[in-house]
Amino acid sequence: MKVAFPVQENSGLASQVYGHFGSAKNFIIVETQDESFQNISNQNHEHVHGQCRPLDALGRKPVDAVVVGGIGKGALFKLNAAGVKIYRAVEGSIKDNLKLIKAGRLPEFTLNQTCAGHGESDCSH
Repeated sequence: MKVAFPVQENSGLASQVYGHFGSAKNFIIVETQDESFQNISNQNHEHVHGQCRPLDALGRKPVDAVVVGGIGKGALFKLNAAGVKIYRAVEGSIKDNLKLIKAGRLPEFTLNQTCAGHGESDCSH
């Protein structure tokens, strides 16, 4: 399974998972079988709220899942429509979250847990 993790800085599997999908500067895509990974620069990280293009943010690389601290409804809907599952990250590194997703212990995001806007207090993270 290929899983994308939004990060601000690429420190490999030690990178801290970033709290907002659309404004992350990078995504690290991990192949869960062998934990190989690649870094994708998010060319869409500076966008007007609500105008996130999540598939473009991922460099149009195919992924099965995204693990993130927070995500907007539009991005969640677009990714789910493309067959991508979205999981809520716990604080910590990609490695920490990778262990949990492999064990089936990360919950999937629902629409009522999404961010209404940057700086809003109703985000789930």
